[in-house]
Amino acid sequence: MVTGQFHAQPPAGGWDADEFQATFLEHYGAIYRHLFRLLGSQEEAEDLAQEAFLRLYRQRFPPGREHNLRAWLYRVATHLACNALRSQRRRERRERAEAGRAEPSGGVDPAEAVLREEERDAVRRVLGCLRPREAQVLLLRYAGLSYREVAEVLGVAPGSVGTLLARAEAAFERAYRAAAR
Repeated sequence: MVTGQFHAQPPAGGWDADEFQATFLEHYGAIYRHLFRLLGSQEEAEDLAQEAFLRLYRQRFPPGREHNLRAWLYRVATHLACNALRSQRRRERRERAEAGRAEPSGGVDPAEAVLREEERDAVRRVLGCLRPREAQVLLLRYAGLSYREVAEVLGVAPGSVGTLLARAEAAFERAYRAAAR
């Protein structure tokens, strides 16, 4: 039974509409925000959040065990985002190769909005340069997951999350400073 707690027993035989709706309403906002931080696109974040919940709806969990639905959803959403980013990078490289170095120019924005967007882009680029696990641990903690939940998403012991996080923060700082030069 899904109770609104982070640990719940999803039905082995399928979801009841009310249970699934309650789970969706409880977790959708956080999953969407996590995906938006990763992707920077409302449309992509919405699409992938819906895909994550569709996968949850279709998922058959083994009976008799509790599952951390929040951690499961973050894991699926993070994998979907990584796949989307890889596809986007390949597409961008292909388009640049075909069209030279033509970059789309957006409308004129206020200076502050431009600076904020440049900062977000810089952070995304630096995250893209990190090893996948380093980027994941940073993003999962930034999304508010506990060490235990981060450990479950990454498939590591909870005691190792602090070390992984410290190393990821150091790698991010080095890469960010190098990119700023």
